[in-house]
Amino acid sequence: MGLKIERRVERVNGKDLSYTQFVQQYLVQNQPVILTGLMEDWRACKDWILEDGKPNLQFFSTQFGNSKVQVADCGARECMEQKRLEMSVSEFIEKWVQLSSSRESICNEVSDDKSLLYLKDWHFVKEYPEYCAYRTPLFFCDDWLNMYLDKYDMHTDPDSYQKKNEISCSDYRFVYMGPKGTWTPLHADVFRSYSWSANVCGKKQWFFLSPSQHHLVFDRYMTNAVYDIFEDVSETKFPGFKEAIWWECTQEQNEIIFVPSGWYHQVHNQEDTISINHNWFNAYNLSWVWDILLTDYKQARDLLEDIKEICDDFEGLCQRNLAANTGMNFRDFLVFMMRFAFANLFQFHHLGRSGKNPLFWSSQIAQHIVFNLQSIQSIALKMKSVGVCTHHAFSLKPSKILEDHSFMELFTTLKKNYGMMHGPFEIVYEEKMGLCSDMDAIFCDFTNPSIGSSEDLVQLIDFAFEKLGFVASKSLPSQETRYNPEEQLMCRD
Repeated sequence: MGLKIERRVERVNGKDLSYTQFVQQYLVQNQPVILTGLMEDWRACKDWILEDGKPNLQFFSTQFGNSKVQVADCGARECMEQKRLEMSVSEFIEKWVQLSSSRESICNEVSDDKSLLYLKDWHFVKEYPEYCAYRTPLFFCDDWLNMYLDKYDMHTDPDSYQKKNEISCSDYRFVYMGPKGTWTPLHADVFRSYSWSANVCGKKQWFFLSPSQHHLVFDRYMTNAVYDIFEDVSETKFPGFKEAIWWECTQEQNEIIFVPSGWYHQVHNQEDTISINHNWFNAYNLSWVWDILLTDYKQARDLLEDIKEICDDFEGLCQRNLAANTGMNFRDFLVFMMRFAFANLFQFHHLGRSGKNPLFWSSQIAQHIVFNLQSIQSIALKMKSVGVCTHHAFSLKPSKILEDHSFMELFTTLKKNYGMMHGPFEIVYEEKMGLCSDMDAIFCDFTNPSIGSSEDLVQLIDFAFEKLGFVASKSLPSQETRYNPEEQLMCRD
């Protein structure tokens, strides 16, 4: 069954694109794009590649050979994923070299052997933080997911938390490596996050399906999706598949592709390839994260419904199941939003107080922070409306949060990133003392001593906006009118 390919992914020189333009054209519109010209100074583009442009496999084996990694067997399927194996990098490289030798003996044709091995999800940055293989492009720096995981574990429920387990994933920054012919089945990304993928060497072919059409690759019950869009897809099981309209592109070496939220995609390596991939989310796609979390929660409840009457803590079981299958539960997500709400509120207030130019309130950075807070509040309202129970109580006290060293580091990273995106304001103050003053100014009249529910979070943001003299809309602007920095006046001291 042939695919209906009616769109090609746009290719843009990243050097000609401002951060504001990227936000408006791709984040807000949730559209894919290939970016060029952003990788020239990466160490990975020198160390990891031979002069002929092929992967420097010996370098990996020598420098990182002892690392234990997950390797997908592209010819073996387990449920909706490829079978995973664990081996060292040096073992993986040895198998790759053997494959290359075999191919050379048959005129460089792709081997008929279905067991092509593809190294995936290698947490390279976490394992080798001093190596500095690359620098995250500015367009992708507003990465709340990895910012947070650099300071906190996502899931810390004492009933199910285990240090370094898959639930408490260390980060979502990965290296992928695989020979020609390796591939990734059809899927949408974890948390329905954004992702970006940079080709250090090699060539990939991408096939995309927009969120409005994703139902066409599912069965009648919206339970099972197509695994491989190039296999003999059953019209009986997947009656809508032939109607799906696909986007396609070929990603060359030194190009970065932006993958929007909720877009299903299948990827094929057309050459021996090494890529760097991040999953990430922020205020622009926070609603996608909540939607998949709620969907997965409802599925967990339905699956466990038969044991509800004999279970002492049914809700707790559902939340543990959600964390195990999705990567976090309601409590984790609420705590995540609380910490980012505090970080944005402190920054907003202090920049407003420190910026001598009164036009600060209409500046790019102020509008960005307001949008962040409105997005968090919007999700908190949704959580409240469905009667979310954040199993196992947790609360953040404004009076105590500045004693959390990890929070201070999160705040500092956020401030630094927004300074790069929008240009720094002149801020001269001793960090913790200044924040303590900000906290007192914002929360001195707030009646709730701790924030422990979605309702508390909604009230906190309302209170803070009122305290800061900002009249916030009760609902987020439409896609067409959301935060547009180019329409704002920029204020710099």
